[in-house]
Amino acid sequence: MLSRAAVLFETGAPLEIREIEVDAPKQEEVRVRVVASGLCHSDMTLMAGKLPHPLPLIPGHEAAGIVESVGPGVTSVAPGDHVLIVYRGHCGRCRYCAMGRPVLCQLGARIRATGTLADGTVRYHVDGRDVFHFTGVSGFSEHVVVPASAAIKVDPALPLDVVAVVGCSVLTGVGSALNAAGVSAGDAVVVIGCGGVGLNVLQASRLAGAHPIVGVDVSPQKLEAARGFGATHVLDGARDDVAEQVRALTGGDGADFAFDAVGRPALVDVALDALRPGGAVVVIGVPDATEKIEVGQLMLLAQEKQLRGSLYGSSNFGVDVPRILTLWQAGKLDLEGLIGRRIVLDQINEGFEALHHGESGRTVIQMG
Repeated sequence: MLSRAAVLFETGAPLEIREIEVDAPKQEEVRVRVVASGLCHSDMTLMAGKLPHPLPLIPGHEAAGIVESVGPGVTSVAPGDHVLIVYRGHCGRCRYCAMGRPVLCQLGARIRATGTLADGTVRYHVDGRDVFHFTGVSGFSEHVVVPASAAIKVDPALPLDVVAVVGCSVLTGVGSALNAAGVSAGDAVVVIGCGGVGLNVLQASRLAGAHPIVGVDVSPQKLEAARGFGATHVLDGARDDVAEQVRALTGGDGADFAFDAVGRPALVDVALDALRPGGAVVVIGVPDATEKIEVGQLMLLAQEKQLRGSLYGSSNFGVDVPRILTLWQAGKLDLEGLIGRRIVLDQINEGFEALHHGESGRTVIQMG
C-alpha cells in the first residue's frame, strides 16, 4: 500500500515528505495506521548524525494508532484495536523477557542497530529503494509495520494523541524514577533537564512522595513547567551552583537520586557532586554515541556513590503501560499537560526547529 512519511535521506538535512510503499506485515508483525506521533530530542540526535544508523530511514519512535492488519502468528492484537507502539520490540522468550526486562531483549537491540525488523529485511520503500526502520517504529509515517510485541493494546476510549506521548517520554521518565531508582517517600531527588522526559521523572517522584524535588534547566520556560509537574525547587543550571544548592536544601547531605535527562558527560559530573554518600545517579538522556564519562574511582569507593543507566525507564511494557494510563485516568499523572502543541506531518521540520530552540512541551503530529 501507499502512504506518506517524513524520510531522512542525509544526516543534517531536513526531512522530506514522500510517498512510500508499505509492505504487508510478515510473521509476528502488525501494520498500524498512525494517528499521532511525538517529536523527541532523540530523533534530533539521530537526524544530526550523532547516532549511527543506515540511511535512508523514517525517524519517530513515540506513536499510537489503530491496527489495520496482522501477520501470521499474531494473537495479541487484531484489526481495529487501538495500540501504543513501544520502541523496543522483544521476543518474549529470552532470559531478559522471562525476567520481566524486555528492554534488554537482544531482538530489540538488533532491530535498533540494523534498521530492519526481526527477519533482517525492511517494509518501507521509496522510488524502488529500501527505507530503514528506526527502533522498529518509524512513527513519522502514516502507516507502519512493527513487531507485534511492540503494539500494546489500549482502551479505544482514550485519545490517541495523548496516549502517544506515553511511548517514549512518559515510560522513560516515570519508569526511571519508579522502576530503575525506586524513589520512595522522603527521598531527595534532583532532575537535570526538564524537557519531556525530565518532567515525567519529576511527576513520578512527586507521586512517590519524594522531598525535596529539584528541577534543573537553563530555560526559564522549562523551569516554570517543572514547578507544575512536581518540582518543589528549581535551579538555573547556567547560573546556580547546583551541588551546593542541593546540599543546602538537604541539610548538607545531598540528594538520594540525581537524574541526567539531557545526555551530556559534564552534567553527570554535576549530578554525582550533588549526591549524598550512598546516593545514585541515573543516566537517562540520550548522548552523542562518541561521548565518554570520566568518574573518580576513589569517590565511588569511599562514598559508595552509584552510577547507572536506565534504558526506556527499565520498563516492563505489559505492566507499566496499563499502570501509567490508570494513574492518568485517576488524576495522579498529567499527560495532557505534557503536550505543547499539535501539528500536521507537513509541519514536521518547523516542529523540530522549535524543539531545537528549546520550546517547552511535547509537539505531537496528528496524522488524521
